[in-house]
Amino acid sequence: MRLLVLLLAAVLSSPAATFYVTISGLGGEPDYVQRFKMWADDIDSSLKRAGGDANVITLQAPTRDAIRAKFAEISRQIKPDDALVLMLIGHGSFDGTEYKFNIPGPDLTGAEIASLLDHVPATRQLVVNMTSSSGGSLSFLQKKSRIVITATKAGTEKNATVFARYWAEALREPAADADKNESVSALEAFHYAQKKTAESFDSQKRLATEHSVLEDIGKGDGERDPNNENGEGKLAAAFPVVRLGANAAAARDPAKRPLLEKKDQLEQQIDKLKFDKAALPADEYKRQLTTLLLELAKTQEELDK
Repeated sequence: MRLLVLLLAAVLSSPAATFYVTISGLGGEPDYVQRFKMWADDIDSSLKRAGGDANVITLQAPTRDAIRAKFAEISRQIKPDDALVLMLIGHGSFDGTEYKFNIPGPDLTGAEIASLLDHVPATRQLVVNMTSSSGGSLSFLQKKSRIVITATKAGTEKNATVFARYWAEALREPAADADKNESVSALEAFHYAQKKTAESFDSQKRLATEHSVLEDIGKGDGERDPNNENGEGKLAAAFPVVRLGANAAAARDPAKRPLLEKKDQLEQQIDKLKFDKAALPADEYKRQLTTLLLELAKTQEELDK
């Protein structure tokens, strides 16, 4: 019973806001300049349509000083219970030791990106590094309570990536919402973009030059297939990135927003409980799940009024 009370208490202490920061780097060639801008604009549009408690910031080819200034501003505004999503689009490099995100002027290193994130008070963080060689940034970015997604499994995958195209698509495509709850989680967006990326190489009969991974336990090399057995994906499954349909409409209604946040938290608790199923007695799992589902149904009924 005490565990159940704690679960329901967590529902009532929902994050106040989500801050989204999308940064597109140097394109170099006109084709890449256009692609990076288009993908960043696509993400920006989807997040703003979702409305609600989101703070959407999009930076096109900023300098290192501009990025630092923006993070300093965010750090003054964001609260510990808020969430931060950082998305990087562009070219990256890795020399075997150091990862760099290519921007005008001095590049931003993996260690510098990690330092910027560490100074943001929000404890719930999602980083989606979609650059070439992005796998080389994983060891710098990983941290407890931080979800890290990279477009490549290692820094040695140096070809330009297409993962960003399909990540952007996941934030507006209902098909990415695998559980049909009108919210796309980090794990759902990862699976969608990963699948679409693989299909794009297959359709062109090309050998895949990028293999995305997800890491959300604060250690390891990330997983191509996060699941209960390898322990990866628990935080990502419970991290909603964007709302769709009726949820997006409710997010734009101040009167319904508290109920929507409660619904989000209930769904996150259910996702976490499913990951912990193997560690719980069957009766206890069923009892907790039933209670949460009943509360979710009541909340949804209130939202539908």
